[in-house]
Amino acid sequence: MIILAFYGIHRYQLVWLYFRNKKSAAKWSEPPMRFAEGELPFVTIQLPIFNEQFVIERLIEAVCRLDYPRDRFEVQVLDDSTDETTGVARDIVERYARGFVGMEPQPIVYLHRSNRHGYKAGALDKGLDVARGEFVAIFDADFVPPRQWVMQVIHHFAQPEIGMVQTRWTHLNRNYSFLTQVEAILLDGHFVLEHGGRSRAGVFFNFNGTAGMWRRETISTAGGWQHDTLTEDTDLSYRAQLVGWQFKYLQDVECPAELPIEMTAFKTQQARWAKGLIQTGKKILPRVLKSDAPWHTKLEAWYHLTANISYPLMIVLSVLLMPAMIIRSWQGYIQMLLIDFPLFIASTMSVSTFYMVSQKELYPKSWYKSIVYVPFVMALGGVGLTITNTKAVIEALFGVKSAFARTPKYSVKKKGEKSQATVYRKRLGVIPWIEMAIGCYFAWTVYYAISTENFFTVPFLVLFVFGYWYTGLLSLLQGRFERSRDPDQEMHEKPYPVGI
Repeated sequence: MIILAFYGIHRYQLVWLYFRNKKSAAKWSEPPMRFAEGELPFVTIQLPIFNEQFVIERLIEAVCRLDYPRDRFEVQVLDDSTDETTGVARDIVERYARGFVGMEPQPIVYLHRSNRHGYKAGALDKGLDVARGEFVAIFDADFVPPRQWVMQVIHHFAQPEIGMVQTRWTHLNRNYSFLTQVEAILLDGHFVLEHGGRSRAGVFFNFNGTAGMWRRETISTAGGWQHDTLTEDTDLSYRAQLVGWQFKYLQDVECPAELPIEMTAFKTQQARWAKGLIQTGKKILPRVLKSDAPWHTKLEAWYHLTANISYPLMIVLSVLLMPAMIIRSWQGYIQMLLIDFPLFIASTMSVSTFYMVSQKELYPKSWYKSIVYVPFVMALGGVGLTITNTKAVIEALFGVKSAFARTPKYSVKKKGEKSQATVYRKRLGVIPWIEMAIGCYFAWTVYYAISTENFFTVPFLVLFVFGYWYTGLLSLLQGRFERSRDPDQEMHEKPYPVGI
């Protein structure tokens, strides 16, 4: 709990950095320098895709409508697909390259690889071999960049020291379900307070793999795209900043994307991030600590890249909680106020504070409507992901390799809108049953706490019960009805989890 409390206190620190350095926030409309109108640089748009047949047309249409001079603009569709997406994507690219009514011929090319060497990082690197752009923007298949996006970003590169500009993700299907509402709040916290706090304070922060633009020279001087971690974006980000490049974060530039609509997809997304960040920490942190960077930059990098170590600690806490309650049944309220309450404020309340502040910053007039989701954000983000993320962290610590996994996307936005979820659905495995069993264990601890009149711990324990049961049940139940209606539909066996 003490170690978890330190990571919880760090959340308060990020909030403090965000508000303390508010005057340092970059704004798209106020770049320190601008390119002359006739001297806009050449921009390459890279679209790395893998089995994205349901969303590829939406993405290509949005990119081909970007407002930027066509003589200084090209689009690369980097396709590693192994299913029908190859034919779909090729046909769409050819259509936009020819042009049609309402759309002039576009400078777009289709590049397909017969192998997935290096996964997404390999595809991006291969595209750079033939890219003409001085600057490279990247969009994953579930994104729909607005028309003005490139013009909002490009002028910030007029400063020669700027190597990357990241923009904020928004959510196409936030209102699709209860789960997507919770996911949106989790991502908002990251993009407002983590990115906002770090960028304003001038410490290292990372490119998120999409909805950002790179100076091509930055990529090459930092060592290029490397695929020895599952978060190649964070790896390159730290290497680039270590060699002196500066990054910018434009919180006021939005780029909508589709949230995962299934619990299994969301859990495997988070597991990929957790594993990748630990891998990147093992690779990069020694270099950061030996560098000439200021101590507060090194400390922030440590917190950022090691934060997921909290998940194995949550497993230990889960195991010890019941015996600790029995052993400490004699404890009085004074000891509870001096020990338990401060740890609870540091480790648990910091989560709710963190996400509510982010909602208030984004939605100053309606943020209070998100309060109802706070317990579920804490239960899902802090508890429900514990099993899958602990497995991922342990694999990273012991050097267990796994393939880069992509996001199943279905182009759904509204409640009740049906998806093609069975096509890319991930197999469930035994983990949901483990989550259900641990939820039962915590339900027993709730009963024990009530019976021994240890009421202070009950709300904390209920978070554990809900977190494990919600993730476990949703993982087990999602898709059952689709399969019952179509008995011949088999579960897709390829490991396609979500990733950003």
